[in-house]
Amino acid sequence: MLGTLVAGLPAGHVADRFDRRRVLVLAEAARAVAAATIAIALAAHHLTLAHTLVVAAVLGTASPFGSTARMLLVRAVVPAEQLTAALTQEQVRNNVTQLAGPPLGGFLYGLRPMVPFLFSAITFTVSLACALIVRVPARTVEPSQARTGILTGIRTIWASPLLRAATILVAAMNTVGAPLTLVVTVILRRQGVPPTLIGVALAGFAVGGLLGAPLIRPLHRRFGPGALLIGVTLIHVPLFAAVALPWGPWWIALVMVVSGIGIPALQVLVDVLIFRQVPDEQRGRVIAAVITLFGIGIPVGTAAAGLLLQYLTGPQAVFVLAGGIALSGLYAVTRPELRTAQWPQD
Repeated sequence: MLGTLVAGLPAGHVADRFDRRRVLVLAEAARAVAAATIAIALAAHHLTLAHTLVVAAVLGTASPFGSTARMLLVRAVVPAEQLTAALTQEQVRNNVTQLAGPPLGGFLYGLRPMVPFLFSAITFTVSLACALIVRVPARTVEPSQARTGILTGIRTIWASPLLRAATILVAAMNTVGAPLTLVVTVILRRQGVPPTLIGVALAGFAVGGLLGAPLIRPLHRRFGPGALLIGVTLIHVPLFAAVALPWGPWWIALVMVVSGIGIPALQVLVDVLIFRQVPDEQRGRVIAAVITLFGIGIPVGTAAAGLLLQYLTGPQAVFVLAGGIALSGLYAVTRPELRTAQWPQD
C-alpha cells in the first residue's frame, strides 16, 4: 500500500511523458517477475520475510504505473460515444473478479502454497501480451509536451471547483467507508458467526456492484453528476446505520448488496468528468492524482476504526462511521458546484 501511494503521482507523470503501451508492458513485466520469484522461492522452500516484503513493494509500486497506463489506453481505443458503455462493462468485470478472486486464491493456495503466485505471474504475463497486441491510435499530443511537473494533476483538480469538490467528497467517503469491512468482520465474529458466512456477507458488496452496473446509463440519464454524487452519499447514511442491527450475517449481506448498487455509477461518473474535461497531455497525471487522493485516507480511516473498535462496541463504531458519511453528505449539499453540475457535452 505504501508503494502504491508513493508511486501514484510519478506514475501519472510517466504516463503523460512516455509511450503508455510501453509503460504498461514494463509494469506488467515487473509484476510477473516479482510474483514468479515468490512461486520459485516457495517451491524451493527458501522464501524469507525480506523477500516477501520486497516483492510486495514491487507489486505495490508497479500497480499505479500499470493501472494509469491501462486506463488511458482503454480510452484511446474506445470511441467517445461508447465510453460510458465500455466503462459499464469494465465495472461488471471488476466486480466479477472481486467475487471470484479471494475464493480462487484460497483454493489455489490449498493445492500448494506456490500455486496462487504462479497463477498471478501467468495472468500478469497475459496482461502484458494484451498490451503488446492491442492496436492503439497515435496520440494527438506528443508526450514530450507533457513537461509541466509531477504536481500538475493536483493543480488541475484544485483549479476546477467541480473536480475539487467531487474529489474531496469521494476521498471523505472512502476514508469513512473503507473501514466498514473491518467493522462488519468484528461485529459478526463477536456474534459467533463462522468465517464462511462472514465471507458471504462481505461478498454482498461485489454482488451489489454487479447489480448496479446495468443502472449506470439510466442513472446518468436521469440525474446530473452532482445530484448523483450527493444522492448516493446520503443514501449510505441509513445503510451504514443498518449494519448495527443484530440480525445476523444474511442481513449484513443484504445491506452490503444495497450499498454496492450505486458505486459503479459513481466510479464511471468520476471517470467521465475527468476524461472529458482534462486535456490528453494531462490525463495521466490527473487520474493518478485522483487515485492517490481517493486512497490517501483509507489507511487513516482503517486505523481510526481499529481504535474505535478497541474502545466501543461494533454497533457504536458503525454509528460513528454513519455520522462521518452524514458529514460528507452535508459538505456535498453545501457545494453549489456539485448541486448544479451538468454532464460534459463532448
